[in-house]
Amino acid sequence: MAVEKTDEGTTLLVSGADLLDNTPILDIKPYLPYADCHTDATGGYTAETEWKKLTVRFQEDLLEKIPKEKRAGLCECLEEDPRPSYQDDPSRVYGMAFDAFQVRFTVDGDLLTVVAVENT
Repeated sequence: MAVEKTDEGTTLLVSGADLLDNTPILDIKPYLPYADCHTDATGGYTAETEWKKLTVRFQEDLLEKIPKEKRAGLCECLEEDPRPSYQDDPSRVYGMAFDAFQVRFTVDGDLLTVVAVENT
């Protein structure tokens, strides 16, 4: 994903999605009381979700493939558990795009282990 600014305006460039060109993208999220400012609102189904961070284990040779200035951001994303919420298979290798990389990882309990970093 990238933002492109031209004389005609700002455009958000999206790739990797199964969409036709110029398809509108809507991103509707639940209300999150800890992040939004309506103090009398409730969190609905999100109030039932346990929010915990994972411990991220990254072998040095894999971490070095990520530019130094982007490493902290990647680790923060991984700590937030990017798996689908219905997945909890410690033997499964998951993947996510991060910048120009495909990051593959496993999760066992509270430990996320990066197993591969590939350029896309």
